[in-house]
Amino acid sequence: MITRRTALMGAAFAAAAPHAAMQNASAEETMTPVGDAVDLTAMTRRKVKLVAPPFVHEHEQVATRDPEIVEFEMMIIEKEFEVDDDGTMLQGMTYEGSIPGPLMVVHEGDYVELTLINPPENMLQHNIDFHAATGGLGGGSLTLVNPGEKTVLRFKATRPGTFVYHCAPGGPMIPWHVVSGMSGAIMILPREGLKDDKGEPVSYDKVFYIGENDFYIPRDEDGNFMRFDDLGSSYADTLEIMNGLVPSHVVFNGRAGALTGENALKSTVDETILIVHSQANRDTRPHLIGGHGDLVWETGKFNNPPERDIETWFIRGGSAGAAIYTFRQPGVYAYVNHNLIEAVNLGATAHIVVEGAWDNDLMAQVVPPTPFGEDYTAIYNSKRALP
Repeated sequence: MITRRTALMGAAFAAAAPHAAMQNASAEETMTPVGDAVDLTAMTRRKVKLVAPPFVHEHEQVATRDPEIVEFEMMIIEKEFEVDDDGTMLQGMTYEGSIPGPLMVVHEGDYVELTLINPPENMLQHNIDFHAATGGLGGGSLTLVNPGEKTVLRFKATRPGTFVYHCAPGGPMIPWHVVSGMSGAIMILPREGLKDDKGEPVSYDKVFYIGENDFYIPRDEDGNFMRFDDLGSSYADTLEIMNGLVPSHVVFNGRAGALTGENALKSTVDETILIVHSQANRDTRPHLIGGHGDLVWETGKFNNPPERDIETWFIRGGSAGAAIYTFRQPGVYAYVNHNLIEAVNLGATAHIVVEGAWDNDLMAQVVPPTPFGEDYTAIYNSKRALP
């Protein structure tokens, strides 16, 4: 049932964009599934409490149990976020209050059972589209909930890999919800665990989940970023910037600097890290400065053998990739989107602080910076040193 509040919001959006079809729930996006009942009563159920990124809930890398029904619960929270050190504010939409939404982990053959809650305090309809799921717009057609409603979706994890999920309530609402923070990822592990390009088992010590977001925050006539009272009042100005396809911010985990400074990720020499990187809207190019991708599943799909020793990999918009690296030297590693304008100027940078002993065999400073002691000025000025 459409609430009065949702109806008023729809009217406001229709006024802001008269040429767009502003109904969230279209005939293609809602359905009543009809099929034979499936008896899963004999299966084990296991409840999992989600953890805010960049971390992930405890999980087994190799399945030690038969396939089971893994129960998750996510609350949709609309709230304002500060997205940089200048105090720029975003009217955000989230799963579980974080940008990105939490990383879920199950095994191939498990069933994912998600309870999705849209509290009455929210203004908008929401749903969830799992790129890992089969049928019904990835679950989007079965999960559309108004404020004050909840729903339960179950799907079978049939394809191992890393996959994006995001909100897709219909029409022009889809990109707005996504670039306002409503995306996350799910990792479906092979039951026997990960394998390298030769088919040998691979394990990791820790998972870092990095969700990359592009934000489109409008500026006023004086060039200052605008701040809005609520989602409804932000839509028209935000839509204009979105349609220009030039983001105001490109960030990791919801904010410029979210994974630097005191929030930098921590590791040690000889520790093996699995990095899951998602981008629900734009292409991106992760790069670990000073390190590599020892194994990279660029498309995130574990049925495909990983590539080895990659410097920069490519994550397609609307997908999640995975990379494994074992740290070999201590120091501060910058993990960036290697569009360096977006990394340095717009915010897409994370730091990993690695503790341990330095290995001079891998790298050494043979001569520290010193005055060169010769007068090259005349040679330089004569251009003889140049081609």
